[in-house]
Amino acid sequence: QVQPVESGGGLVHVGGSLRLSCAVSTFTFSAYGMAWYRQAPGKERELVATISTTGDRTNFADSVKGRFSISRDNTQNTVYLQMNSLKPEDTAVYYCNARNQAILSGYYGMEYWGKGTLVTVFS
Repeated sequence: QVQPVESGGGLVHVGGSLRLSCAVSTFTFSAYGMAWYRQAPGKERELVATISTTGDRTNFADSVKGRFSISRDNTQNTVYLQMNSLKPEDTAVYYCNARNQAILSGYYGMEYWGKGTLVTVFS
């Protein structure tokens, strides 16, 4: 069973930084495109950032461009979200998503979610 597990959330002052980690239990981590989503209270879950299987392609929501970065370490089965210049509107539960990209594996398109980690930005 592929299971992403997030960590690194917490309380941070406006303008501060935080790094989230997501460790994925799988033997084929490099087959998974990874993404971070977030859900603020009373709002729908939204995509924050994505990273390709090899880490050479990334995408970000407009709201976090220039402030957040995403990276992965395929030797550690881990994806990171570095969040800088945090704002109160970044307060949310952040979820890690793993989506299988191996077309011939029989698992293509299967995706798995972590349980989330709470980030609270206070002023």
